[in-house]
Formats: sequence, C-alpha cells, structure tokens
Amino acid sequence: MGTGGGLLGLLILIGDIWAIINILQSRSEMGMKLLWVLLVVFLPLLGLIIWFFAGPRGSRA
Repeated sequence: MGTGGGLLGLLILIGDIWAIINILQSRSEMGMKLLWVLLVVFLPLLGLIIWFFAGPRGSRA
C-alpha cells in the first residue's frame, strides 16, 4: 500500500523536466542540446545524473 515508487517516479519526472528546460536554455549548439535532451528522455534517472555533473547549464545572465 505504499506510494514510494510513485513518489520517486514523480520526483524523477520533475527533475527531468527541470534538466530539459536548463538544457534548452543553455548556450550550447543545437545538436548538443538535442543529444542531451534525448539522453534525459530515454534514460530518465541515469540521464539526469549524468546531466547534473557534466551537462550544459542555462544562461543566467
């Protein structure tokens, strides 16, 4: 009767959406943005972790 799996899935979904928004706002080339978005979409948890440590960041200037 626990909802731990559903809650974890929701948190991963929120993190993925946040990552995709940041990827699209970055100053990287469109091809690199596309590759990062595909990584996050097809490997939600692993892609999010890899993006967090090595991915492009959005421009906050």
